[in-house]
Amino acid sequence: MTDVEGPVYEPGHGLLKGRTAVITAAAGAGIGGATARRFLEEGARVLISDAHERRLKEYEAELAAEFEGVAALACDVTDEAQVQTLFGAALRLHGRLDIVVNNAGLGGTSSLVDMSDEQWSRVLDVTLNGTFRCTRAALRAFREGGDGGEGDGGGGQGGHGGVIVNNASVVGWRAQAGQAHYAAAKAGVMALTRCAAVEAAEFGVRVNAVSPSLAMHPHLVKVTTPELLAELTAREAFGRYAEPWEVANVIVFLASGYSSYLTGEVVSVSSQHA
Repeated sequence: MTDVEGPVYEPGHGLLKGRTAVITAAAGAGIGGATARRFLEEGARVLISDAHERRLKEYEAELAAEFEGVAALACDVTDEAQVQTLFGAALRLHGRLDIVVNNAGLGGTSSLVDMSDEQWSRVLDVTLNGTFRCTRAALRAFREGGDGGEGDGGGGQGGHGGVIVNNASVVGWRAQAGQAHYAAAKAGVMALTRCAAVEAAEFGVRVNAVSPSLAMHPHLVKVTTPELLAELTAREAFGRYAEPWEVANVIVFLASGYSSYLTGEVVSVSSQHA
């Protein structure tokens, strides 16, 4: 089966109008950058972050030339102090926080038998521990932020409300050679999402995740062989990889009021979830 005509980029519909968001790993390329643009097109104000400060500033300038309500702050999600600074900046800028997209992750390919402790730990620290640190900071901000108004995306049980969307991966469900560290981290993100959703419901916060397979961007090409990219693409039902903005569209849905009764879910943006 193939997608003959290709995907259509839909215009914004104001789904996130008046909302404020923090998006990690959003320095232009990939899902994070696409999410920032889609959020702005839907009327949100965004604070984008990334560990790569130069690329982050360049993307901030690119977005600011088209949209209002864009700010950027470098943040390494493996550093708790930087995470605290990021979320403090979001509250100072806008007085409240409505949406957090935990997109930061680190991959790599290594057979388990040859993998070093440093390789294992680095991937888990960025991908799983970083998601934990930002989720914790977000939940504290939501819990302590006072009453939210209608359309805040919360589940309606009191508190500030708010939404967290984590970026998982289909390898959290299925095996792929050379990806033991990344698969373990992403499976952990899925479990973290479900547990956080149960705990956060009492103060009106929803926590969900997207689980993409192959969303093409320039950095992926640099770290993946052409043979593996071709193999992964061939597995997809549409016979092509996803555009990063197609994953961002699902993140918009999960961040919006259209998913007001959805929490603790991992939504596959791929046909390769098992």
